[in-house]
Amino acid sequence: MKIPGTKRQVVAQYQRALLLKHGQLRRVLGAGVHRWLDPAGALECVLYDLSTPELAHPHADVFRHESAEIWNAWVDTVETGAREAGLVYLDGRLSQVIPPLERRFFWQGPIAVRVERVDLSADPAVDAALVPQLLPRRRVSGQAALAAGLRRSLPGTTGVDPKPDFREHLLEAEVADHQSGLLLQDGRLLRTLVPGLHVFWNFARDLQVEVTDLRLQELEVQGQEILTRDKVSLRINLSAQYRVADPVRVRAGLPKYRDFLYRELQFGLRQAVGARTLDELLEQKGATEQGVLAAIRERAEPHGILVDALGIKDVILPGEMKQIMNQVVEAEKAAQANLIRRREETAATRSLLNTAKLMEHNPLLLRLKELEALERVTERVGSLTLFGGTESLLQGLVRIEAPKV
Repeated sequence: MKIPGTKRQVVAQYQRALLLKHGQLRRVLGAGVHRWLDPAGALECVLYDLSTPELAHPHADVFRHESAEIWNAWVDTVETGAREAGLVYLDGRLSQVIPPLERRFFWQGPIAVRVERVDLSADPAVDAALVPQLLPRRRVSGQAALAAGLRRSLPGTTGVDPKPDFREHLLEAEVADHQSGLLLQDGRLLRTLVPGLHVFWNFARDLQVEVTDLRLQELEVQGQEILTRDKVSLRINLSAQYRVADPVRVRAGLPKYRDFLYRELQFGLRQAVGARTLDELLEQKGATEQGVLAAIRERAEPHGILVDALGIKDVILPGEMKQIMNQVVEAEKAAQANLIRRREETAATRSLLNTAKLMEHNPLLLRLKELEALERVTERVGSLTLFGGTESLLQGLVRIEAPKV
């Protein structure tokens, strides 16, 4: 039977309660059944579930100061300084991270609460042993993420992921084996990062990681309109291969190193082409490339960029100039062909003269040449009738008179 003016409150074994009177903390209630007289209805009881050990109340700081004896008997207070963070472990499992200059309250009870402090005044890097605890779900596959979502949507389950995510307090950066990383804090370079996974605390500071590719890269300079020394307009395409040798120097000296390299290639190409005539450029293409390469190396290497190779891909002439060049080439080739033909005719005539001189003093050689001539004739004759024998045929076919003295 309920007595008028009394109140009854049941606090379960997994609960605690704050008993307030007119907003003032009077008691902390443990597990059990509690009764008290309250004819004016001034008492208020606020229940807390101990499965969530953190005590969150809008006036917790006031209770801590005004009712310190009651508060400290049931609640532990955790405070962090300006250059430190707190790692809260519940029964040995990392549960939350407390940022600098924060105050949190935890129930003393069945769940053991342990706090480890992290010094943020020196290196912002997270201890390697902590990384698996801070990033337990790193690289979760799509199927695993879908399964986790289904589990959270099942009846009787809460929408809270049992594994807390601490990424809001961290900067995570991965540097591949062909890259170099630069760690920046508030715009100031701290150090160079080797390949691997790097995790940093980002409390009260602006941290950035700039990653630079160290592999060989290619840069194309397309369609450059350039005048040669003899005023011929050309369009040239250039290709260069380069790599970043010193990312620190590149960052310190060049805000956009690819734009810088592109402009220097343009200037070097114009200078090299403008100092040569069209014929010199076409005949000494390799020397032109080496000149541009030497000029760009002189400009790029002080900034930490190495240019390994450079080549002129295309030299495009205007339509009229291309037609003239084709005519010149055609005329040169025709003259070369005529010269070769004359040279061969002279050689053939000289050979024929030498043969004639040999036959003049050698009747046997003359006879052999006569037989060769007869053989060539008979190759084109189907049938042949002889009168007077072979001797008369040869005498009739070939008559060589001795020179008159």
